[in-house]
Amino acid sequence: MIATDVLTREEIKHFSKSNDLKAAWVVVSNWLMIAAIFAMVAVWPNVFTVILAILLLGGRQLGLAVIMHECGHGSMFTRWSWNKFAAQWLAAAFILSDAKQYRIKHGKHHRLGGTEEDPDLANYRDYAIARKRFLRKIRRDLTGRTAIKIFLFSVKTQGWRGVVKWTIANGAMFAVLWATGHPWLYLLWPAAWATSHMVVIRIRQAAEHAAVPDLYDPDPRKHTRTTIPRPWEKLFLAPNKVNYHLEHHILPSVPCYNLTAFHEHLKAKGALEGADICQSYWQVIGKLILPPEAESEASAA
Repeated sequence: MIATDVLTREEIKHFSKSNDLKAAWVVVSNWLMIAAIFAMVAVWPNVFTVILAILLLGGRQLGLAVIMHECGHGSMFTRWSWNKFAAQWLAAAFILSDAKQYRIKHGKHHRLGGTEEDPDLANYRDYAIARKRFLRKIRRDLTGRTAIKIFLFSVKTQGWRGVVKWTIANGAMFAVLWATGHPWLYLLWPAAWATSHMVVIRIRQAAEHAAVPDLYDPDPRKHTRTTIPRPWEKLFLAPNKVNYHLEHHILPSVPCYNLTAFHEHLKAKGALEGADICQSYWQVIGKLILPPEAESEASAA
């Protein structure tokens, strides 16, 4: 299915319209939340707030990844130069990523989604999997093993230019925290990236395309999922409307701040009938893990 199968040109134009004020608020609100998390620990420094901050910052780092993603599509701001700047210097560099490399790979994901040539296929094609295997993945994420692998791969692919960008961005963050009198708070940022962020991006990737009706069907309603998050899940797993992934694959030009309205519009038109739409990320996890009887059958085979 392509967008013109279910939408008029006027509808496509309406939902694809960028708004600089809304885009700026997405960026500013993400950074305000990051600042608030640091402030929470500065005011109440204890084990509980440190752990909570690491969990919350992992979700906010996903929020920055979503900003990089949206700007990579050129959909957030009305000008490409603004999208390019925000993607790299207000998002990607802080999470050890590169906006240009991501944009190129992600473009292939959209063109080849629903086929065996999808460059992201390795992230989700094996699901559903045994509970023990799923828990081993989460354990690797929480202990930093996944982060080390990603860090080394990022250094290899981005080279010294990437390292310089990361250093500038993270150095600026450290400088701001140092200026407030709390330089040690910066340690929360890499701690979150190396642990909770790895769990968050694993679940987010799997929620989008794993254990779907037909991973190799070109119709996004078959190979992509939307998840309606519970309020608390938005903090950790669904910043900036990233949960509306099916809608994004139907029409990638829709900015994240228009996705809720776009979802409701598609639903009203009956375009989402038969699509895989989960009502929570917990429900998604249930699909990612094989039930005990299926595990037994798989082991016997």
